[in-house]
Amino acid sequence: MFRFIFVFYSLLFVSLFAQAQNAPFDIQLTPISIKGVGGLQSFAFGQHEGKWLVVGGRLDGLHRRQPFASFDIAGHNTQIYVVDPENNQSWTASLDVLPPTIKEQLSATNLEFYQEGNMLYIIGGYGYSATSADHITYPNLTAIDIPKLIFAIQNDLNLEPYIRQIYDEKMAVTGGYLHKIYDTYYLVGGQKFIGRYNPMGPNNGPGFIQEYTNAIRKFTIHDDGITIKIKHLPEIYDRTNLHRRDYNVAAQIMPDGQEGMTAFSGVFQETVDLPFLTCVNIDSSGHEIQQGFNQYYNHYHCAHIPIYSTDENEMHTLFFGGIAQYFDENGVLVKDDNVPFVNTIARVTRHKDGSMAEYKLPVSMPALLGAGSEFIPKDDLPMYENGVLKLDEITKDTTMIGYIYGGISSSAPNIFFINTGTQSSASSQVFKVHLIKNKRTSIHDVNVQSQNGLGMLVFPNPSDDQLTIKFDLQSKAEVRLKVTDLQGKILNTFNWGHLSSGAHQFNISEDFDNQNILIFQLQAGDKISTQKVIIK
Repeated sequence: MFRFIFVFYSLLFVSLFAQAQNAPFDIQLTPISIKGVGGLQSFAFGQHEGKWLVVGGRLDGLHRRQPFASFDIAGHNTQIYVVDPENNQSWTASLDVLPPTIKEQLSATNLEFYQEGNMLYIIGGYGYSATSADHITYPNLTAIDIPKLIFAIQNDLNLEPYIRQIYDEKMAVTGGYLHKIYDTYYLVGGQKFIGRYNPMGPNNGPGFIQEYTNAIRKFTIHDDGITIKIKHLPEIYDRTNLHRRDYNVAAQIMPDGQEGMTAFSGVFQETVDLPFLTCVNIDSSGHEIQQGFNQYYNHYHCAHIPIYSTDENEMHTLFFGGIAQYFDENGVLVKDDNVPFVNTIARVTRHKDGSMAEYKLPVSMPALLGAGSEFIPKDDLPMYENGVLKLDEITKDTTMIGYIYGGISSSAPNIFFINTGTQSSASSQVFKVHLIKNKRTSIHDVNVQSQNGLGMLVFPNPSDDQLTIKFDLQSKAEVRLKVTDLQGKILNTFNWGHLSSGAHQFNISEDFDNQNILIFQLQAGDKISTQKVIIK
C-alpha cells in the first residue's frame, strides 16, 4: 500500500521514459594521438589552413579544494602550441618571451575567445598574476594574428609583433562565452574572480571576490591591424537567468532563419549550488528563456557541435561528456546532486516550431572525459558565418567534420571532496569526429522529461521507502498520478485536484509489495510525464 503525505508547493518530479527517434545523423569517434601534444583543459584556440593555434588553459585536472593548491602556478600553460593534426606534427613557443601582461593573460584558464577571419580575440581568463601578486581575472582583450603567429612559432621567430593587447575593465570575465551575431560581439555570462578559490566561501581563509556579471555585454570591435577600439553597447542584465558560468553557449540558426545563440545550462543557480536546467535563447532583439524545455545532460562546458538542416528547419547541438547533475543508467534518469563527471553524448534539437527536445545518443565517451574540452572543426566544411555546420551540404555517407581535443579525464564520477590532484588529469586525447549521414542505423533516445515543461523528478532513484516527487506547472491544471508495474498493471492512482501554477512537491512513504521497478506517470492537464523508478 501507499501512504502519500502532502508537504508543500515547490517543484517537480522527473521522468525519463525513453522514446526513440531515428537519428538525423550518427556520430563516430576515432581516438588518435598527435606527436608532442600533451594534456590541456579549458584553453582557447584558433586555426588556419588546418593548423591549430592553442593558447592558455591548465595542465592539470580538476582544481583542488584547498586554497594553497587550487589553480597553482605549476598548472599554468606557459606555452603556445601549433598543431598540424593531419600531418601529425606540433610546435611550441614559450610565453616568457612576451611582455608580462600578455604572458600572464595567455597562461590563464577559462578564457573567452572568438576567431574573426585571421584574428583570434581573447578576453579575460583567470590565473596567477605576478604583476598583481594575486590570482585575478584579467581586464584585457588580446588580439592574435593567427597565420603570422603560427609561421613565427614554426620558424622560431619573434612572436611579439603578432600579439596586441588593450586594457578594458569590462573584459575582466572568466568562464563566460564570446560569440558574435552579425556585427556585434556578445560576452555572455561568466564572472570576475579575484583571489584563491576557497569552497568555504569568500570570508574564510584567504578570502576572495566573486562577482557574476549576470549580463550579456555587447560591443563592437574596430581593428585596423594596429589599433583596437571597443565600442560598448547597452548590456542586457538579468540576475535571475544570466547568473551562469562554465557552461556551453552555442551558435544557432533560429527557426526564422536568423543568427542567434543559446546558453545551455551552466552554474550556479543563485539560490542553490546546482546547475541550471533552463536554457536562454539570444538574438539581435534580446534574450528569453526557452519555454517548455529542460536540459538534463552535459551541464558544464564541454566540446559541442552546432549543426543546422535548412531542409528540415532543425537546429541540432551535440554535447560530449563533461559534468552534469543527471545521467542515464540503463534507461533510468539518475539525479546526483554532487554533480559528477559523465560520459554522456547527447543532442538537443530545436524543431521548426521552436520547441526543443533532448536525446541521448547510443554512443558515449570512452571514459569520464569532455569537461573543458573543445571541438575544433575542419575549416573547409560548409558553415554559416557564425560557425554552424550546414547539414544539408554535407553529402557524403561519412564525413570527418573535426576533432575533439583535451579536457579533464577523471578516474571516478565524484572526486571533488577527495581530490588530492591525482584523481584526474588534463587529457591529451584527440578524437576524430565523423558524421554519418546516409547510412545511419542508430536510434537516439528522447528524454521525454526535457520537453513536456513539467520538469518532473522522482528521487532518490533507486529508492527504498521514501520518495520525493517534484514538478512544475506553467498554468493551473488538474493533476493525477498513476503508478503501474512494468506490465502496465495499475497499482494505485491519486487525484490531487486542481493545482495552481508554479512549483510543487510531495513526499511519499510507501510499501511496494516486492516490486522491483515501477512506472510513475504524472498527468497535468494535457501534459504527461513518465519516469521509471527502481526499488531497492
